[in-house]
Amino acid sequence: MMSLIILPYTKERIPDAVDFEKRLRQEEDFWGWEIDDTYLAAVEKSFCDERFSPSLSLLAYREGKVVGRIDSTLICSHFDGSVKAYLDWICVIKSARHQGVAQALMENLQAQLKERNVDTLIALTSQNEDAQRFYKSLPHSQMRDMGIWIDIK
Repeated sequence: MMSLIILPYTKERIPDAVDFEKRLRQEEDFWGWEIDDTYLAAVEKSFCDERFSPSLSLLAYREGKVVGRIDSTLICSHFDGSVKAYLDWICVIKSARHQGVAQALMENLQAQLKERNVDTLIALTSQNEDAQRFYKSLPHSQMRDMGIWIDIK
């Protein structure tokens, strides 16, 4: 198996991430959003918008192609003065699953969060069995609380 390289997702790597998302759809077509000009413009703009400064996104490369991605953001709260992180998305292309990619992404993310003095990573988990098995296998993790998504209208 070829080695895995984990790099920050930067503006210069947008084409690599878009290629990844297109290959995701070739292998599994249920993602629910289109890779169109509106999407591309929003992603590109996010790298110039200071509101995204607490975001931390990583790409996993194998043989020069992105095979996995993880996206998170910091959550700062006056409630208890804590800084936590929210895991927004982790995905590995189907043909690269069960090869340690998700684990490597998660380990790298956790190391970077630790450097930023973040002690808790919060995630809403997907209901599919593979995702549930992955999240339950993570060291020092436990399923707690329930998640809710509220659209702001």
